[in-house]
Amino acid sequence: MPAIEQPTASLREDARGAAPRASGEQLAPSELAAWRGFLRVHAAVTRTLDAQLAAAHGIPLTSYEVLLHLCDAPDGCMRMSELAESVLLSRSGLTRLVDRLVREGLVRRQACPSDARGQNAIVTAAGHELLASARRTHLAGVRERFLTRFTADELAQLAAFWERLAPGAADDDGAQRLDPGAADGC
Repeated sequence: MPAIEQPTASLREDARGAAPRASGEQLAPSELAAWRGFLRVHAAVTRTLDAQLAAAHGIPLTSYEVLLHLCDAPDGCMRMSELAESVLLSRSGLTRLVDRLVREGLVRRQACPSDARGQNAIVTAAGHELLASARRTHLAGVRERFLTRFTADELAQLAAFWERLAPGAADDDGAQRLDPGAADGC
């Protein structure tokens, strides 16, 4: 996950039209509305997408994300540590999730050939099939709950905002680009 960059004073001044506040001061109403809105919208959209996937395909959004990253990886294989960063889970959280996906026959584990301490996760044919059907549901939900609410220019602006906060966050290959050695070992 890309690190959140610290804004320059001029960026903060431009964004609010005022000098930066001391870190312990209350947020201005517009700052609070932006922050709370971001958190609430993310939670609401994520909850809806999760419910849609669970109802239609019996998998939560986190499982969908793991399958998506594995299917997009070369040979359907990723190191567990790389996969944890890609799906924004702790290593222990990913381990539990992958264990469940292994029991369901959607993923298999394999020792990493280049590092005896490492483990790889590899998507199975059943995982590919489930992702193919779930992808239609997920993309329809993303379009309905998020993309159609904005113009093309507004979407480009949102992507620019994400890049300002965490360079590489809006890139399709952001995690790979920021850590080019991460894909080593499958």
